[in-house]
Order: sequence, then C-alpha cells, then structure tokens
Amino acid sequence: MTIAIRDERPAARPAGASHLTRAQVDELGRELDAIRAEVMDSLGAADAAYIKRVIQMQRMLEVGGRALLLGARRPAAFVVGTGMLALSKVLENMEIGHNVIHGQWDWMRDPDIHSTTWEWDFVAPAKGWKHTHNDVHHTWTNVVGKDRDVGYSVLRVSRDQPWEPRFLANVPMNALIAPFFEWAIAIYDLEIDEVKAGRKPKKALVDDLKAVGVKFARMIGKDYAGTPGLAHMATRSGLQAMAGTFLANTIRNIWAHTVIFCGHFPDEVESFTEEAIEGETRGDWYVRQMLGSANLSGGRLFHIMAGNLSHQIEHHLFPDMPSNRYAQVAPKVKEICERYGLKYTSGPLHRQIAQTWRTIARLSLPDRLAVAR
Repeated sequence: MTIAIRDERPAARPAGASHLTRAQVDELGRELDAIRAEVMDSLGAADAAYIKRVIQMQRMLEVGGRALLLGARRPAAFVVGTGMLALSKVLENMEIGHNVIHGQWDWMRDPDIHSTTWEWDFVAPAKGWKHTHNDVHHTWTNVVGKDRDVGYSVLRVSRDQPWEPRFLANVPMNALIAPFFEWAIAIYDLEIDEVKAGRKPKKALVDDLKAVGVKFARMIGKDYAGTPGLAHMATRSGLQAMAGTFLANTIRNIWAHTVIFCGHFPDEVESFTEEAIEGETRGDWYVRQMLGSANLSGGRLFHIMAGNLSHQIEHHLFPDMPSNRYAQVAPKVKEICERYGLKYTSGPLHRQIAQTWRTIARLSLPDRLAVAR
C-alpha cells in the first residue's frame, strides 16, 4: 500500500520562515511558552520595587521641572526645567504608561498601577489606545489589511500596500507626524476610516470624540494653563513656561515616534498578507512577531528611556511580561532565532532611524520608480 506523505509546510508561510516544518514551528512555540512561564512564575518584590522606583523618579522629575519653569524667564531655569519635564514625560509614556496599560503590572494587584485605572500623559485616551494597540496591532502585527499600524492609515511603509498618489507626501507627512505624535495617535484611535467603511458605528465615534475632548481639556489645563498661569503670577514667566512645556511635549513626541517606528519599519522586517496567517497556530503567531519586529541596541538607561520597546521583538512575543524582564529573555529569544534560521533584526538607533526614513522615502514612489533595497 502506498502512503501519501503530507506536505508539512502551509501554503503561505512568511518568506523568512518558509524553510520550517510544522513540527519545528510547534516546538518553537513550546520553547517560547516555557520562557514566558519561567519569568512570569518568578515575578516578585524586586519587580514591584522597580516599577515603583521608576514612577517615583518620574514624579520627582515632573515636579522639579514644573517648579523650575515657574521662573522660566531665567535661561537656566528654562533649559533645566524643560529638560526635566521632557524626561518625565518620556518616562511616563514609554516605561510606565505604555507598559502599565498593557497589563504588565496587573499581577501586583495594585489599583494605582493597573491597566484598568491608569490614564497616561498623552492626548489619546488609554481606553481607545488599548483597543487599537493592544487588541488590533498586537494581534495582527504587520498583516496588511488587518494591522492598521501598517502606515497608520496615512503612510506607505510596505510594498504590500498598493501605491496611491497621496503617498508622494510620505516623507513630509511623517515629518509632520513626529512632533505632534500624540495628536496623530489620538486622531488615529478614532478609527474614522473604520466608520467610513461601516465597520465602526457612528455612536462609538461620538463616544470616542467625547473621551478625547475630556482628555484634551485636562491636558490643556495642566500643561498650558496651570503651570504657565502660576509662572505668570509668580515671576511673570507665563509665556516662557508655556514654551518650555510645549517643547517638552514635542521632545517626548519625537522620541516616542522614533522608537515606535524603529520597531517595525527598518530593513529586514517583514510584512504579511492575510493569506499568510490562514490557519495560523500559536507557533506561527510567535514566528510572525519575531519577523515583524526589530530591536534597538543600547545600554540599560537607553532601554529604560525607550520603555524597553528597544526590545520590540520580546515585547511582541510577550506583551504582558513586565518590561524590566525583556533584557533577561532577549538572549534566549535570539538563540532560538539562530537555531531555527529566523532573522533577529537588531541595530543601533542611528542605523534603524536611517533605514526607517529611507523605507518611507522609497515607498513614496510607485514600485516601478523606487530604487530597490
């Protein structure tokens, strides 16, 4: 009797993993599950102390920065106050807000450091961001047509996105988004394109607009009325304090935009078609996260200021793992990639920035005119 041998490879596995068999992908998934379980079972007091120290440091920087801006007519107070406030905003958004909202610290059962109660220092409300980022982006990472973060509805960042004339503005549009990133994300999270397509009810859009309006009022009140108002009454430094606060927000926005874009758009990072994820198993999902993300190399302080999104690959594999543990698991993930013949994309910030902007520039042109990578 002749026994038919079943092809173990799915019809449309991602290019970077096309050499793997079903058994290998399943085993890879089990190995990554074991890494996650080992870390999550060992979480304890040292981890809790870490995030509490970071929050304490962020609040000290914010109070100190705003206090110095009360005397912002003095150049030294303006420069140091703006710098401290910018650092506090970077820490709050990247290492604290992003990761708390992901649920990385929910295991502590601390109601003040929990994904259900934390509202970050960002115009985009946490509730809307949890849907577009945690639910949509992390589930459908780099799947064109499913992951709306592929181009954020306005940019072309993959050849799998059909070219349109509007993408000729890819570079200036991205340059405009960077300093106003929090506003761009707030608008993006409204999912206006989903409403136009009939996939999101208009009532939900109205509710989201109300939430953005409330958050907007709070942010304006704190940043552009509260601190400048006190500065005006104390030292007539209101305009300088307002300028310092605007500059601190701009620095934070550019930094967040840079780190996030370097996580998915440098060379070697793959995007995927919807066909490639048909019948996707847990192991296949892990493979897609590794091929669709890129890390940034650097020291411990750099990783903290990047919210440990410099370990973007590990974050996408284990989005609910506390960020202070990504450096611990990164060597194990890299070893797995090497052993299974998968790319583990990583590089210094300056190189990843250059590659990201080059990709955005090249894809602004029709494919027949673009210079090949």
